[in-house]
Amino acid sequence: MADYKLILSHIAKALVDEPDEVVVLLVDEDDNNVTLELSVAPDDMGKVIGKHGKIAKAIRTVMKAVANTDGKRVTVDIK
Repeated sequence: MADYKLILSHIAKALVDEPDEVVVLLVDEDDNNVTLELSVAPDDMGKVIGKHGKIAKAIRTVMKAVANTDGKRVTVDIK
């Protein structure tokens, strides 16, 4: 089973200027679903979301691909 928190953390830290401010919380997990919450510094929010949400969509797509290998569904909330 993949460590979803660690993977999301690495992706987010590569995108932001303040990687120490990246926080990933496991909000909910059951047999088939995982919900993660990503928080970054206010100045880095635009870098994680991207123009028209393209970066956020790409992050969610990568996380869904990782979770699919375990037969799970993942939801990433960006706060």
